[in-house]
Amino acid sequence: MIDSIALSGAPGSPYTRKMLAVLRYRRIPYRFMLPSNRLLRDLPRPKVQLLPTFYLPDETGELQAVTDSTPLIRRFERERQGRSLIPSDPALAFLNELIEDYADEWLTKAMFHYRWAYKPDIAKAAAILPCWRGFSVPDADLAKAGAMFSERQIGRLRYVGSNATTGPVIEASYKRFITAFEDHLRLFPYLMGDRPGSCDFAVFGQLTQLAEFDPTPMALTLKLAPRVTAWVGMMEDQSGLEPVAGDWLSITTLPPILAALLKEIGRVYPPVMLANAKAVAAGAAEVTALVDGEVWTQQPFPYQAKCLGWLRQARTDLPEAARTQVDAILKPAGLASLFA
Repeated sequence: MIDSIALSGAPGSPYTRKMLAVLRYRRIPYRFMLPSNRLLRDLPRPKVQLLPTFYLPDETGELQAVTDSTPLIRRFERERQGRSLIPSDPALAFLNELIEDYADEWLTKAMFHYRWAYKPDIAKAAAILPCWRGFSVPDADLAKAGAMFSERQIGRLRYVGSNATTGPVIEASYKRFITAFEDHLRLFPYLMGDRPGSCDFAVFGQLTQLAEFDPTPMALTLKLAPRVTAWVGMMEDQSGLEPVAGDWLSITTLPPILAALLKEIGRVYPPVMLANAKAVAAGAAEVTALVDGEVWTQQPFPYQAKCLGWLRQARTDLPEAARTQVDAILKPAGLASLFA
């Protein structure tokens, strides 16, 4: 059993916001440190510098730096009882995992694209993001840090596939997603029904930036999906919610509005994930796919190939009856190809 959990991160990191909201909802005590916190000097560093970073004991009790949000959520499920983020029905739990993966690995493309493709968004990010690493510095130093950070991040657009050709594809997908989510919120307060699943917090994490920070998608989200904008503010702290077992959606009577969300995922996610996995396996230098009739190119992303492998294994591990239920939902949504 772990006690108060230490983690570091920043408000501009969607995964930091995802995990902070998870800890609040699950009522897990934590200590949050910004990157400028001097206490971080004495803590272990992760192999890859990502946010958030959790500092947790391993099997021997030695403190380790851990960064991957999805496995962390599952670890806390094992170590802390109650207020679970994983639906009790295995078929619904699989859909929850699928949507969580979509949010973490596809919606983040929209977040990254909007932030570093539009001048007002670049300007705001360059001015604010470095401040969260320490703002008690001369103006010239802060401006220099902002310029360097922006240059580096804009150069990384190739990893998410954002370019002149794919930018409109990403934006169209984001508009369809928030429109479908707006329809869902007309009937349910969470993606998983009357209580949140881990997928709700994954979507929330990306939307903290898209709907609340970056000017271009923030205005767009407010215009097209005001409920979504309001939902992001609500999800920040759900510690007062008292969920019960009957609050989950029923896998046998999924609402059509959730099917519409899954159909949007099936429209854009499988071609990129499959092409990326193929490129990683072949050691190719570039991923090429066809998404919404447009040629999609990006650099291979080995982690997303692992994500696809984990999803496939999760489907394989389902009891036969649950797998049959899941397959009946995946096929009309255009998601069956992920598991072929």
